[in-house]
Amino acid sequence: MKFSTAILVAAISSVSAFAPAPVAFKTSSSALNVIMKKETGYSSLDPAVTERYNTLAFPEDKILAEYVWVDAVGNTRSKTRTLPAAKAESVDSLPKWNFDGSSTDQAPGDDSEVILRPVRIFNDPFRPREDGKKNILVMCDTWTPAGEPLPSNSRAKAMEAFEGNDDQEPWFGLEQEFTLFNLDTKTPLGWPEGGFPNRPQGPYYCSVGPENSFGRHITDSMYKACLYAGIEISGTNGEVMPGQQEYQVGPCVGIDAGDQLMMSRYILQRVCEDYQVYCTLHPKPIVDGEWNGAGMHTNFSTKAMREEGGLEVIKQAIYKMGAKHDEHIAVYGTGNELRLTGAYETADINTFCYGVANRGASVRIGRDTEAEGKGYFEDRRPSSNADPYLVTGKIMDTIMGPEAEPIEAMDRDQA
Repeated sequence: MKFSTAILVAAISSVSAFAPAPVAFKTSSSALNVIMKKETGYSSLDPAVTERYNTLAFPEDKILAEYVWVDAVGNTRSKTRTLPAAKAESVDSLPKWNFDGSSTDQAPGDDSEVILRPVRIFNDPFRPREDGKKNILVMCDTWTPAGEPLPSNSRAKAMEAFEGNDDQEPWFGLEQEFTLFNLDTKTPLGWPEGGFPNRPQGPYYCSVGPENSFGRHITDSMYKACLYAGIEISGTNGEVMPGQQEYQVGPCVGIDAGDQLMMSRYILQRVCEDYQVYCTLHPKPIVDGEWNGAGMHTNFSTKAMREEGGLEVIKQAIYKMGAKHDEHIAVYGTGNELRLTGAYETADINTFCYGVANRGASVRIGRDTEAEGKGYFEDRRPSSNADPYLVTGKIMDTIMGPEAEPIEAMDRDQA
């Protein structure tokens, strides 16, 4: 995905249910006309039943606020509360909340209260209203009751890099790849159970047709939900491996890139919940065979990079990133060594390199940027499960650091 210049782990429990006694009466719900299976919850509820409750009107003076936060391993969690409608007018009007941190590995059992501090409001696409008001999703970060950020509060770490640098006008465009599986968590969409596709990579990228494209309805649903929420989602496409998809968020400024990308992940998981499809952000979900991994390529520019002479500013930033390659890799996601092998459109994890239009480089400069002498660069190293706060914060911190020795670009012929 070219930007213009301007493992969630699903826990599925097997629930034993008593077989109901035969009934003589009829019901309008098709879900009750069959004997319940021993394992329930694997398919959507009867839409007729769900619609019965969805059509109930909300009180005009109240809204539902879904507070969303990031847990100890980078997954999103949420819970709902009722608030006066006026509270939704600004994030500063929203009250703080708390949760049991001992149940998310974010606090000990004898001192388990974790404070949720609202930082960003989005429209709730899962609870639409018809009265002119909107229920909301609330992105939060996590704090101790004493006012200290939790170790897992990566947003607070990123804020340290962005504070005082507003004049740089940092723009980020994040390309989020993900892989869709059946609920067995072993079989990607479009793959035979226990086997591999009968065709290698090639026909699936940006593809059409039932033999090539798998999961478009999920990506399209997520796309529309993100637009409704107010997320700057800028596109989607099918990816190289069958069952793999991508969407792009941005351009976003500063810390907002992390807020928007993290909320988009929450929305993605909620959509997959509706479709009963398992979604993983693992960077290499299939290690056997010749298959691409999944990344979160990060496009970046500052005001100076987008102005005349910006190409030299871009190169200076790349030199700085090369000097701190190991520090970047350390925060660019888990399992990334399985993906960054030097093959399948990646650079080797132990080597830093950059080039023009070269998708085998650590950092890529686009052809348009080179031709115009200004624009942006793409950091191709972050994995699909990378924390967007850590990634964006680290890039900002590095490019604001001391000058670094020049690095020779990869041969243009390799592009």
